[in-house]
Amino acid sequence: MFGEEPKTEEKPPNRPNVLLVFADQMRGMSMGCMGDPDVQTPNLDRLAKEGLLFTNALANCPVCTPARASLLTGLYPLTHRAVCNDMQVSTDVPTLATVLKDEGYATGYVGKWHLDGVPRDKFTPPGPRRLGFDYWRAWNCHHDYFSAKCHADTEEPIALEGYEPAAQTDLAIQFMRDHRDNPFLLCLSWGPPHDPYDQVPEEHRKQYVPDKLTLRPNAQNADREQVANYYAAITALDEQVGRLVRALKELRLDENTLVVFTSDHGDMLGSHDRTHKEQPWEECLLIPLIMRWPARLGNAQVVDTLVGIVDLMPTILGLAGIEVPKGLGGADLSAPIRGEMAQEPGSAFLQVIVPSNQARGNGVKEWRGIRTKRYTYARYQNGDGWVLFDNRTDPSQQKDLFHDKSAVRLRRELECELQGWLQKTGDKFLSWQEHIQELDLVEAWNERERHRHPEKPELVE
Repeated sequence: MFGEEPKTEEKPPNRPNVLLVFADQMRGMSMGCMGDPDVQTPNLDRLAKEGLLFTNALANCPVCTPARASLLTGLYPLTHRAVCNDMQVSTDVPTLATVLKDEGYATGYVGKWHLDGVPRDKFTPPGPRRLGFDYWRAWNCHHDYFSAKCHADTEEPIALEGYEPAAQTDLAIQFMRDHRDNPFLLCLSWGPPHDPYDQVPEEHRKQYVPDKLTLRPNAQNADREQVANYYAAITALDEQVGRLVRALKELRLDENTLVVFTSDHGDMLGSHDRTHKEQPWEECLLIPLIMRWPARLGNAQVVDTLVGIVDLMPTILGLAGIEVPKGLGGADLSAPIRGEMAQEPGSAFLQVIVPSNQARGNGVKEWRGIRTKRYTYARYQNGDGWVLFDNRTDPSQQKDLFHDKSAVRLRRELECELQGWLQKTGDKFLSWQEHIQELDLVEAWNERERHRHPEKPELVE
């Protein structure tokens, strides 16, 4: 109307670049900033001081392929269908890359993929199996850190010279340099500290003396040399984190780049006389999570919000001010992370749907569970007990309360919470074979088995 001040549209805030960096099989507790007395992580510690350090970040399904698929899709495994290692993730769901690409972001992926089925040296061509990533310097799966390769847009492998994480970081820095004038999403996926533990540069191995390590109270029988090499690999990755942050500053991208550092799951590494993953102890479930975005997030803050790896995709979108797709399993936790009044999750849902041969070697069957800020609860099918820990009074989880008469009421409360998650996620908690059949994955499973165990495949009818 005449006489009114003309309306001006409020300029939308600059959307951040997103640099998502994740290690493989790195325990959340194995950083200086998380209280480890031995591991040397000066760059990660500095990143935490300049941003947010999460103390309750969890792998909802602590094994590589399911966890990585949940990270990129915000979905639980029964929905994204990559229910175990070396199964192909669904390509008809939104992903972090497809959503950001639609918002005008350049998308790039460097490193281990492990989402395209078998064989592990399989070439993933441009198209839907890349889940929205355009720039591609990835390899489906290997753990050969000094003779590494990657694929670009042809089947011809590209050799990576030297230590694989350093070469991959070179590629990541070049991507950021080439896309400095437009918003980008870059995922950088390193293979270490996943075993083989001894594939670490000698300069970092020399930083650790096995006999001088402080073993965890629940790991007094651990292989000290393995632990030393594991820490050395983390320190080697920490060096690359320092390179990435310096590159962001040199490119004047650091103020408006959301840096997220995490891992797909942890490693038992001798705790409770157990190895590897797929188990409901803190060494396996707790993952590192640090977020840094100087323009928007605070610094030197410790966040105890329960964050599952399935929550990271919607949360990153929420922090960036981008609409989160409907129907995700994970939650957008950007509001509590920004310090706003918002309801936080009371528990995180945990599961292993198809235990690997490695897991079965540790006596692991199909299991489901929950983790609250205080308790860890997990059981097998038909109510068979497994673990119940009070992580406040027993941080090393050395007293299992599952069959303790004093914990009957607590166990019922936690089981009620678990039932809520099973219902919410549509998880019937079947045998692994029944889930493979129900998801119509029999053909994919049998192909996987013939590649992975040609001498004795475990076929499903």
